[in-house]
Amino acid sequence: MPLILDSSPSPSPPPSSIESSPATLRRREHNEADVVIVGAGILGTSLAVTLARQGRSVILLEKSLKQPDRIVGELLQPGGVQALNELGLRECLEDIGAIRVKGYEVIYYGTEVHIPYPANAAGDDNGMRRGGSGGAFDGENPGVGATEEKPLLRRPEGRSFHHGRFIQQLRLAAMREENISLIERTVTGTVKNDWTGQVVGVEAENPKNNGSSSARDVYFGQLTVLADGYASRFRKEFISHAPVSKSKFYGLELIDADLPHELHGHVILGDGAPVLLYQIGTRETRALVDMRDGTPTASVANGGVKGHLRNVVLPSLPKCVQPSFERALDEGKLRSMPNSWLPPSTQQVPGMVLLGDAMNMRHPLTGGGMTVAFNDVLTLRDLLSPENIPDLGDTAAVKRQMRRFHWRRKNLTSVINILAQALYSLFAAEDPQLKILQRGCFRYFQRGGSCIDGPVGLLAGIIRQPLVLFYHFFAVALLAIWLTLCDSPGWRLPLTLLESSGVLWKACVVIFPFIFSEMRS
Repeated sequence: MPLILDSSPSPSPPPSSIESSPATLRRREHNEADVVIVGAGILGTSLAVTLARQGRSVILLEKSLKQPDRIVGELLQPGGVQALNELGLRECLEDIGAIRVKGYEVIYYGTEVHIPYPANAAGDDNGMRRGGSGGAFDGENPGVGATEEKPLLRRPEGRSFHHGRFIQQLRLAAMREENISLIERTVTGTVKNDWTGQVVGVEAENPKNNGSSSARDVYFGQLTVLADGYASRFRKEFISHAPVSKSKFYGLELIDADLPHELHGHVILGDGAPVLLYQIGTRETRALVDMRDGTPTASVANGGVKGHLRNVVLPSLPKCVQPSFERALDEGKLRSMPNSWLPPSTQQVPGMVLLGDAMNMRHPLTGGGMTVAFNDVLTLRDLLSPENIPDLGDTAAVKRQMRRFHWRRKNLTSVINILAQALYSLFAAEDPQLKILQRGCFRYFQRGGSCIDGPVGLLAGIIRQPLVLFYHFFAVALLAIWLTLCDSPGWRLPLTLLESSGVLWKACVVIFPFIFSEMRS
């Protein structure tokens, strides 16, 4: 293969017969393949492996094959674990110190509610039970409620890990495929047919002589896939709307943190924006603190971001977590990542598709990005299969399938996209009406049963029905209004009714713009 991953063991060399195959020679000598994929991240690498296993010749380009070091993309929901299993890439979760995730613990002003992933929340219809223990249902808890008359119900689990280690495992899986050439190049632009406007490949910089000079390479494919992530350099060229970012996640890595509930993600809610805590290794725990732009307590006069973390966030954390958080803060290893919203769009450029975070993003609060990516690859595996598209150079057929892709992914991705944005609006509540909805959300979780199974089933990528999301969101709104009416003295009832109508209006303002964005083509 053209290049070996840095800091990782190299795969076994392919047989000499493979090295001399016509497709390999085309990739090596002429930079030609059926598919050129830009970006060896979550989506790009898994798509490369999937297409290669269908017999497609793939060139996979990545600007740096060193192990990435990011503070997001570290929690894979059960729906993503299942998709990874169906793609035949489950082994990529092995040997990276991945931690089982059984659900969530939400802490609201010091009061806790336990929210496990639901047992059989979606029944057998959506494929979450396919594959038995090799799917998303793992762990020491073999099942709940099993009897001779009733089938075994297993609770699904997610996985959390160091993002870079997982990426390297995916890249190693790609390098083991005979139909893939993984090459370290910085792609600088697309190559188009001057007559038709069709994208026929990409041009890239090829550093030589230890960086003292560079040469320009061109890579040609019947189909070009641009999956270069949240900071895509191609997005402006091919889609009309830009990402919207109103806050950042500031991340710390806690060592030997004592979490309130082992093997669970934690969401801390209080006067400020939400804080996430989840293990990414046997000793390491990720702390992500959301901070809106222009937060007054993070001003220079108040000590900047670190001042906000020390004076505002630290006291709001559970007592058992505070020592490890303070140690990490003292060490000064603080990093940030923008939290962006980018609604999906159809792909109609001949010869090219834009995928992954380059095309669609949501707030990372719910950890749904990788679940969306792997399920998108599953959908594309069917739509772009050799049985459906024998020739990827048939741009009209590819465009038809990409229109189908835009709508077929909606059952899952619209749920995850809308839920992420709506939950963030409630969890980062700043005005009185949103605070009322936030309290209603927590009290809804406290009711247990379907009031937690439904929402966490949606978040986990298990329940893939947008109407279920709509139902639970407005059930929360109505409960919030009911609690407000119950707390109001009788003489204040007319004013409380007026305030309650404002709460219902605020709920509509929160969710409907995101619903409408998902309905656009």
